[in-house]
Amino acid sequence: MERNADVGDIDVEGLAAAAREAQQAAYAPYSRFAVGAAILADSGRVYRGCNVENASYPVTVCAERAALCAAVVAGERSFRAIAVYVDGPGAAMPCGLCRQALAEFGLDTLVIAASADGTRHLERLAELLPDAFLGDALADAGQEKSR
Repeated sequence: MERNADVGDIDVEGLAAAAREAQQAAYAPYSRFAVGAAILADSGRVYRGCNVENASYPVTVCAERAALCAAVVAGERSFRAIAVYVDGPGAAMPCGLCRQALAEFGLDTLVIAASADGTRHLERLAELLPDAFLGDALADAGQEKSR
């Protein structure tokens, strides 16, 4: 297991297992790249998501954003970690869209990339999305216009 981030009391393997379970529901008829995600909210609850592909590729929803949306629908707004699970050699980190979506809720989120071969790669979101575009940039832009 490659550990680049302090995990504290986060159950890395338990969260990876939840992501693996979610991956079983993935709808990936085009890429055949099934992905599962499990996000751990500050409340201690875990929410799952899987990728859902579409023949019109931009409509595809990534597993990470599906899990994030499930958590937000349940009222969660703060997250400790997210695990992303794929089959095959090596782990896959979240894409740029998913990194940006996760950043909306905090850059301290631990990202766990896990795969069937036992690979585990851990990073804080801040390391994966340096100089993130956040809501305060919009507030600052609004202040500039009012001057």
